[in-house]
Formats: sequence, C-alpha cells, structure tokens
Amino acid sequence: MTKSIAIFNNKGGVGKTTYMYHVGHLLAARGLTVLMVDCDSQCNLSAYCLSDTAIRQSWGTEGNSIYRAIERVARGIGDIRQRQPSPVPHAQGKLYLVPGDLRLSDFEDTLGDTWSAARGGNEPAVRAQSAIHRYIQWASEKVRADLVLLDLGPNLGALNRAVLASADYFITPLAPDLFSIQGTENLGNKLVGWRKEWDQTNTAWKDPTLSIPKGRPSYLGYVVQQHNVRSNAVGMTEGWQIYGNELEPAIRANIIEKLTPLKQVQVWHDDDYKLGLIPNLHSLVPYSMDAKKPIFYCNSSDGVRGAHLAKARDSADHFAEIVDTLNSVSAWP
Repeated sequence: MTKSIAIFNNKGGVGKTTYMYHVGHLLAARGLTVLMVDCDSQCNLSAYCLSDTAIRQSWGTEGNSIYRAIERVARGIGDIRQRQPSPVPHAQGKLYLVPGDLRLSDFEDTLGDTWSAARGGNEPAVRAQSAIHRYIQWASEKVRADLVLLDLGPNLGALNRAVLASADYFITPLAPDLFSIQGTENLGNKLVGWRKEWDQTNTAWKDPTLSIPKGRPSYLGYVVQQHNVRSNAVGMTEGWQIYGNELEPAIRANIIEKLTPLKQVQVWHDDDYKLGLIPNLHSLVPYSMDAKKPIFYCNSSDGVRGAHLAKARDSADHFAEIVDTLNSVSAWP
C-alpha cells in the first residue's frame, strides 16, 4: 500500500520546504513514484517546483490546486474534484505535485466550525474533515505513487489536524534553537489531544464506503536543519551545538514518551530518532529556487560557479541518510 509521510513542525523557518523538495527529487531518482502535496497555504513548495504561469493555471477554474480539488466541499455545494497532479520539472524520475493555494486558509474556518459535529458522526461535517484525505487517496492512485509526502504549514490549526490525520507517518524538521526545543512541548500535547478526538470521529462514523483519516500517524523521527558547520571538522559549530544537544532530550520527553502509549512511535533497533543532519546551504538555495532545480542539479548555466559547483554537486550527500530511511519505509507492508 502507498505510504504517506507528513513533514510537520509547528515552528517555521526550519527549512522544511527545501528539505522536502530535495528529498522528493532524490527518491524519484531512485525509481520511486513520489507525490508531493502542498498543504501549506504559503505555497512555498509550489513556488519552488513550478513557474508563476503554471501556478496561476493551477488556481484557475479548471486548475488542479489542492483548493480546487476540495472547493465544492468548502463551499458546501458538492464533493471533491478529481484533478490530475502536475509533473515536477527537472525531476529525474516520476515526481508529481498537487499545487498549493492561498485560499486553502479559508477552508480552515470550515474545518474548525465542523469539528465538533464530525466527532458526533454528522455526515456533512465528516465529509469536510475527510475531503483532503480522500482527494490525496485518489491522486496517489492516479499517479500510482509509491510514496506521498505532505507539506504542512507551521501551525497547530484545524487544517493541519485534518491533513496530519491522513498520514501514516510524520517527521519533524527542527533547527537547533530555543524555539524549536520549546515547540516540541506544544506539539506533543496537541498530538495527544488530536488522537483522542479522531478516535471519537472514527467510532461515530459508521459508513465504510466513505474513507476518513485514522488520525494516528506514527512518529519516524526528526531532522536537524539550518545549522552552521565547522570549516575544519565534522559537525555543528560550537554555538549551534549548545542547542543541538538539547534537541534529543526534548524530542524524547515531549513527543516520543507521549505518543508511545498510543502506539504512534516507530521503533528503531538502535533507538535513534535523528534521521538526518542538513547544514545551512547558504547562498546555494537562492540559485536552486531561481532555477527551480534541486541544488545538486544546478550548474554553471544556473549561475553556480567555482567552488560552489562542487558544493552543489555534493549536497546530495547531506540527504542520503534520510532518503535511505524513506526508501525503506515505502516498501514496508
């Protein structure tokens, strides 16, 4: 069965979209069919992948943005539309995108207003809460995806509650800073509450012909991003390491220990939940975004020259560990 993995953190500015974009390309290059879904109303992933013209087309009446897919549910005039995802340019393999849409933030009000009724089994409310889930299921089947990557915005609102609930697994990208550490506490508490509420919804809903989210995604682990590295040694600079050393205890106390009783934590044989370490790639990222290519596909024609060429080419190595992990997850029964 197709596995879905949400990339989620309630704190912004941790390089989440850049991370997901590059991981998606590397997984596709390995032969997987990957579907990325931009459920962040800021649309940064869509801006990374597509031209302005393509994004405007996805927002049009016949467009394939995530909002256009669930628009009739949001307006109360029907059910989801079946709109084909977009192929991602420059991918060396089968990589697709469901484009984001600024109007998705309007749907959040609907999700907030209908949540109580959904927990009681009210059908219109359940259809609203499951709309994105049901479209993602259709889209992944349409492109025959091996893996679905869900990009969520940095908040703990009703939209993320609905999208995260549809995922099989989730990963938290983190920066080694005070706010990421503190944010794990808010995140863990909220995840526990959401699980209880989705259990109520699943218990109340009796129609097996309408698929709704299970609401129990398993935690795979975290990725440390955006830190500076030593120029003459391996690992973070001393300043970044101060907070870096606090990440693991915070993750264990605030997420792993709270979700383990709910059986929502993947058990790794080495008990290591750090899935990767992605340094700050500094000026290479703007070149990548402008060319709408992963950093490791950029060359002199994209403005990358001199010593930066080798850094760009070798940047794929930073993602190798997490790509290995997700590649294995895609094959799990």
